[in-house]
Amino acid sequence: MYICICHGVTDNKIKHAVENGAVTMKLLAQELKVGSQCGKCCKCTKRVLNNKLIEIVEESPVAA
Repeated sequence: MYICICHGVTDNKIKHAVENGAVTMKLLAQELKVGSQCGKCCKCTKRVLNNKLIEIVEESPVAA
C-alpha cells in the first residue's frame, strides 16, 4: 500500500528500511523522503514504523 504519494513510498519500503536500521522518523525521512513534502503521510508512516519495531522486538529471542 502506498503511504507517501509524493515520493511513491510503500509500507513495504518503510518496513525494509526499518529492518536495515532506519528506526526513527528522522532516519526514514532521510532515506525515503517520507514526510518531507506535504506531510500527510507522517501519521501512517509512524504507525508502520512502530508496528515493525514491535514485530522485531517480539521476534527477537530474550537474552537471559
